[in-house]
Amino acid sequence: MLSGRLDRWLSPAPRGDRVGWIFQHDFAHRGLHSGTVPENSMAAFAAAMAGGHGIELDVQRSSDGQSVVFHDAALERLTGAHGAVNRRSAAQLAELRLMGTDEAIPTLRQVLAQVAGRVPILIEIKSRREGQVSGRCLAVRRVLEGYTGPHAVMSFDPRVARWFHRHSPHTVRGLVMSEDGNRTLAARAKRRLAMWSARPDFLACDVRDLPSRFVAAQRARGVPVASWTVRSADEAARVARYADAPIFEVGAAQD
Repeated sequence: MLSGRLDRWLSPAPRGDRVGWIFQHDFAHRGLHSGTVPENSMAAFAAAMAGGHGIELDVQRSSDGQSVVFHDAALERLTGAHGAVNRRSAAQLAELRLMGTDEAIPTLRQVLAQVAGRVPILIEIKSRREGQVSGRCLAVRRVLEGYTGPHAVMSFDPRVARWFHRHSPHTVRGLVMSEDGNRTLAARAKRRLAMWSARPDFLACDVRDLPSRFVAAQRARGVPVASWTVRSADEAARVARYADAPIFEVGAAQD
């Protein structure tokens, strides 16, 4: 098919030795968090490592240009403070506490020092489509310099993977995707255009999309597919059959 030939030309599959570690792990979504252990916290990452799991985490950019590990653009849900993450410095963010615990908002540098290559890390870079991504990407690349443990960056925004393809080609990069129930011809074309633009080494798809003809086609040509967010045994079984690596929350870890 023409689409398959275009996939191979515009978004070539990666070398197996570059991405093989993705097939060998499951990944704790925002760390191994619970009602008493906040997501994206040092405690959640320590728990994931203790269980032998890889880590998926989220990165925002602080007002002073540092990469901080936090999912939301706003502070309210997780800290009770008000305002945007990018309006405060990394030091100011570190003074806040997550979900009323003693856990603070860590920087990506702190997390990498904690993990120290013991388990693989998937770093999701958050972006706003109306904004630039270069500053966020550059902040992450600076922290990753010299880090030798298995790691990858990924984003819903294809500009992020494209930036790393151009400016940090040794960094494994992924494109996060969701069909969101839309499998029209226009939606399928949009997803392929995003992939061709991003040139990712792997995909991270919504578990609710599985099984997917698009995902199957990419796996068949050697592109690894992680799947998020796995929360049940049924979803874990679907990922085992139709994808390569689960990104899971507590209770759905793979044996």
